[in-house]
Amino acid sequence: MSQAHQNDARTIELAKIAGTEEDIALIQQHVKEVIEGSAFRGSQRSGQFLKYVVDQAIAGHFEALKERVIGVELFGRSPTYDTGDDAIVRVTASDVRKRLLQHYGRYGATSEFRISLPPGSYVPEISRDLAPEPAFTKTVLDTKASEAVPEISAPITSTPSPEPNVQFRPKSYRWIIIGLLAILGNAIFCYFAWYHFDHKTDAATSTLPWSVLLKSPHALQIITSDPDIAEIQGYTGQSISVSDYANHNYILNPDKLTPEMKQISQILLRGNKAALVDAPIAVNIAELAHSSGKKIEVHAARTIQLANLQTDDDFIFLGSPRSNPWTALFSDQLNFRFVYDSASGQEIIRNIHPGPHEQAEYVPTALGWATGQSYAVVAFVHNPDQNGQVLLLAGANAEGTEAAAKLVTDLSRISSALKKCGISSSDTLQHFEILLRLSMMAGSPTSINIEACRVLPGTQPH
Repeated sequence: MSQAHQNDARTIELAKIAGTEEDIALIQQHVKEVIEGSAFRGSQRSGQFLKYVVDQAIAGHFEALKERVIGVELFGRSPTYDTGDDAIVRVTASDVRKRLLQHYGRYGATSEFRISLPPGSYVPEISRDLAPEPAFTKTVLDTKASEAVPEISAPITSTPSPEPNVQFRPKSYRWIIIGLLAILGNAIFCYFAWYHFDHKTDAATSTLPWSVLLKSPHALQIITSDPDIAEIQGYTGQSISVSDYANHNYILNPDKLTPEMKQISQILLRGNKAALVDAPIAVNIAELAHSSGKKIEVHAARTIQLANLQTDDDFIFLGSPRSNPWTALFSDQLNFRFVYDSASGQEIIRNIHPGPHEQAEYVPTALGWATGQSYAVVAFVHNPDQNGQVLLLAGANAEGTEAAAKLVTDLSRISSALKKCGISSSDTLQHFEILLRLSMMAGSPTSINIEACRVLPGTQPH
């Protein structure tokens, strides 16, 4: 398998913003401007580090973005040097993250590009804002046969595009062509989606959790994640509780933050973004719901209030408590619970009552597009003090949430998994949770396995 294939997801993302030599030159010029700016002034080493990781990323050389390789290639260390004793790469990466925050805190509103270095990773994330897009508020999916399936898009908070200029016209044509191809792709997708809807209907209405959710007389709402909240917590080192989130208290103890930290947090709070994986998840769920005539409402987590959850509606929540604090409301019902580990700077999954051959804690080792393991949870629980049901699809990272959704929307796989847990597909309301283990290669899941499962109390006729 080629390295390009192993890093397919990141390669596709970078190709969108570095598709031509002109684009690459613009990114490199942006890096030069960042390095020469006040935030990086006085730190030649951090500037060299930023230039190195960006150059390697846009060239597709992800194998060079590992601690030991960087230590050897950039800092002249011996190939056998002890990375545990010599933390030069980790220390420099931490300094670069802080300086990038300072830079974009001052110039982010007018910057075409934005570069970040996710915690625990040496692979930079590069985004580009060319034109403003509408904010993500609410999308209603009416899946009745007489209506078309609407497009669901994850919003992006962007800065105004530059003034019209002759040198941008060739690029504009290219984006127009890409847009037309995207529209064609969506049309083809919708055609095949509608073609296959009817074939999935019978299986969906006889397979948990869909046999309950799709037959329920109550509305079904999807609540997407809030990646900006997760990012703010990572930058500030502060954890936002569900109570803080419900009260719109997104920046805790602002007096303890630097002006740059406060500014970048305010920038992140503009608009309501959903994770990139959330939109296709919602579309797949809409496909299952089509023939039942079920109406699905999609809301961004930050747009809802606690009162919205105190109804008999059914809900599907995307993301872990770190990226969707509302899910913490249902943690008490779970055996496999997400817990933030400040020592490692990540969410781990704690096994409250370990069974035979089970671990007390499940700690992801694949962070920030790394290679290793990660975990996810699929849980079907009740909404406390209400008559509605709740489906939780949560991963320790976005790939984990995507994997959880793939399992639960693959009717044969979820049916097989539940049978192994002692649950049959029927009209009987049964609550459950499944722990998934993902093997990751450079940020892309290569296999998804069921690690453990539980039948939860509260089973009753539906």
